[in-house]
Amino acid sequence: MMAAPMSWRKLVYSPVLTGVFTRISDRLFRTRDRRRGSSVLLLAPLLAEADPSPLPVVRSPGSVEVQGTDGLRARFRWMAEHVPAFRVPGTHIHILTSPDQFYHTMKARIKTAKRRVVMASLYLGTGPLEQELVDCMQEALERSQEGDNPDLQVSILLDYTRGSRGKTNSRTMLLPLLKQYSSQMRVSLYHTPDLRGLLRLLVPQRFNETIGVQHIKAYLFDDDLIISGANLSDSYFTNRQDRYVLLENCGEVADFFSDLVGAVGDVSLQLQTDNSVSMMYGMVHPYRGNRDDFSASARQHIMEVVNTAHVRQHIAESERLVRESKGEEGGKEDTWVFPLVQMKPLGIQVDEQVTQRLLTDAGPGVTVFLTSGYFNLTRAYMSLVLGLGANYRILTASPEVNGFFGAKGIAGEIPAAYIHIARQFYSKVCQLGQQERVHLHEYHRAQWTFHAKGLWYYLRGQVRPCLTLIGSPNFGYRSVHRDLEAQIAIVTENQVLQAQLQEEQEMLYQRSTEVSSSTFQQPDRHVKLWVKLLTPLIKNFF
Repeated sequence: MMAAPMSWRKLVYSPVLTGVFTRISDRLFRTRDRRRGSSVLLLAPLLAEADPSPLPVVRSPGSVEVQGTDGLRARFRWMAEHVPAFRVPGTHIHILTSPDQFYHTMKARIKTAKRRVVMASLYLGTGPLEQELVDCMQEALERSQEGDNPDLQVSILLDYTRGSRGKTNSRTMLLPLLKQYSSQMRVSLYHTPDLRGLLRLLVPQRFNETIGVQHIKAYLFDDDLIISGANLSDSYFTNRQDRYVLLENCGEVADFFSDLVGAVGDVSLQLQTDNSVSMMYGMVHPYRGNRDDFSASARQHIMEVVNTAHVRQHIAESERLVRESKGEEGGKEDTWVFPLVQMKPLGIQVDEQVTQRLLTDAGPGVTVFLTSGYFNLTRAYMSLVLGLGANYRILTASPEVNGFFGAKGIAGEIPAAYIHIARQFYSKVCQLGQQERVHLHEYHRAQWTFHAKGLWYYLRGQVRPCLTLIGSPNFGYRSVHRDLEAQIAIVTENQVLQAQLQEEQEMLYQRSTEVSSSTFQQPDRHVKLWVKLLTPLIKNFF
C-alpha cells in the first residue's frame, strides 16, 4: 500500500534503500581495506540521532538581566571561550533585504575587488544572471592583467555533486575563466566522504546530494563579506526570499572566512582546465581514500584555521581591554561577530553546540524568532524549544513557497512531508500546553519561494534584538549531521544595527500567518498515507 503510488525506479532510489546499499557496500569494501572507516558509512543511523552535550552553562551572578556593553559581554562572553570573537563597529554591518539587492551588491563588489574574490556556495546556476556574475569576474581579472590590480585572486568553492549535475553545470560555467586565468583562478569541488563505493555507483545525480554537500554560503570581496543562506542561482537573485548580511571593511572577519573557505578548498577536488578533477598533493581522496583518514586530515586542516583565529582574537581582546582600562581606546567597536562552523562528517560540531547553549540559556522573558525554509528540527533542538523557557515565534515556508513545490516525481511530495512534520510539532505544542509560548507561522508570497533561516534574540523587556544567527544552517538533521555549514552570531549594542535586525525580522513575519489547528484541516494540507509512513524514515535526508 505504501509503495503503490511510486514507480519501481523511485522506490529503488529512495533514501531508505540508500541506507541498505550503504550497509551492504560497507561489508563488501571492508575486506579491501582493513582500516575501520574506509568502507561506505552513513553519518548516523536512519532512525536515531546522537544529541551532543551542550556547552557547560556558567552564568555570572545577575548577568542575565543586565543591559548595555557590560551586560552583553557578561551574557555572551562564553562564546569567546569556544570560537573566535571579532569586534567590529556596528556601523560596518548592513542588512540586505531582497534577492535583487543581494545580486547587485555582489556584482558591484566583484567589479571593484583588487586583491581577492572568494565565493563559497552549494552551486552556481547556468542561466543569464549567473553568466553576468561570471562576466563580472572576467572583467575584474582582465583589469588585473592590465596592471590595475595584478594580485587579484579568484577562489570558488562549490559542492561536487550539485556542481556536476547535468551536461551544462557549474563546472562548465567556470571552465572558460579557469582556462584563461589559470594562475589567478581556483575552483574547488567538495565531495562528502560518505558518498563512496557501491553507494556512489548506485545513487543517481538527482539524489546523490542527499548524502551530504558543501552548504556554506560566503561571498568575499577584498575586506567586504556577505554571509547568507542564498546560493548562486537565478531564483536567489529574483524571487527566492533569503537573508543576507554585508560586513563592510571588516578585514579580520574577511580573513577568517577566506582562510576557512581556502582550507575546505584544500581538501576538495580541484577543477582542471580539461574539466577533470584531482586532489592537491598530499591530501587524502574523499571517496577513494580511507574515510577516517580523510575526515581526520580535513578536520585538522580546517580546525587549524579556527583555532589559530581563536588564539589570535583572544590575545587581541585581552590587549584591547588593557588599553580600555587605561582610557586609551573604546566605544567604536560595539559589535561582536562569532563564526560558527558545523561539519559533522569531519568531526566538527561547533555551531551545533553553540546553538544548543543559546537555546538552553534562553529563559523566561526572552523571545526568540526562529526561521527555517525547511522546518525539520533535530530532536535536541526540539526538546529545548518545547521545554519551559523562552517565547518562540517560528517561521517556515507554507507549502506553496516551499522550494520543492511543483517538483517532478517523488521530490514533489517533499512539501507534504514538511506539512506532516509541522503538524506533528504543532500537536506536540498543544499536548504540552505550550500554545501561549511557542507559535508556528507560515510564510506566504505569490510567485516566490522561501529560504530564509536563522534567529533573532530579544532580551526581556527589549523591543529590539541584541543577537542574530545568520548563515547556511536550517536547524535540521542535514545541517547538523550531513552537510558543511557556517554561520555567524552577531551580538550588538549598536541601536542602528539592532533596528535593522528588527526591521528584517518584522518584514519576514509580516508576510506570514500563524498556524492553528484549523490550518491542517484545509484541503491543500492533506498528506497521503504513504508520505506519512515514509516521512519518519526519510526526513533525515532533507
